[in-house]
Amino acid sequence: MRLNLKEILHVPGASLPFESQLDLTELDFYGERPFAHPVTIHGTVRNMADALLLEGSADTTLELVCDRCLKPFQEELHLPVSTLLAETLEDEENDEIVLLEDGAVDLDEVFTTALVLSMDSKHVCSEDCKGLCATCGADLNQGPCGCRKEIDPRLAALAQLLDKDE
Repeated sequence: MRLNLKEILHVPGASLPFESQLDLTELDFYGERPFAHPVTIHGTVRNMADALLLEGSADTTLELVCDRCLKPFQEELHLPVSTLLAETLEDEENDEIVLLEDGAVDLDEVFTTALVLSMDSKHVCSEDCKGLCATCGADLNQGPCGCRKEIDPRLAALAQLLDKDE
């Protein structure tokens, strides 16, 4: 969605609210598509003494797979977004200021970039998730597996001594 800011561009104190839906269902993260639901974006662009400030937020429910136990789960996402907007840049290296095109800003691009940068590379269903057994693949959240613990090769000789006693 392109938001035309020409009416507030040179009017200090003016503001322009916005609200929209963003469809990111085709966005791929490491083979997963976490944005199965629409992303609601809303906020306001304010002219603060000829500096345009975009403040808003993105809200959605992510569909994720736990990287420890491989079970699907949902996670609510509320991402605040705040960025400066400008017609021209004095410093071409500044990545924090979004450049306007014909007095308009592409909200889809601003919010998609913010969402992509905020995504974690690993997702866990809960902080105390125990994951899967590396040997048999049993879900350790359901209880301990029947695998015998692997013995450190440096201590194998001591383990043989314990086996002789049995």
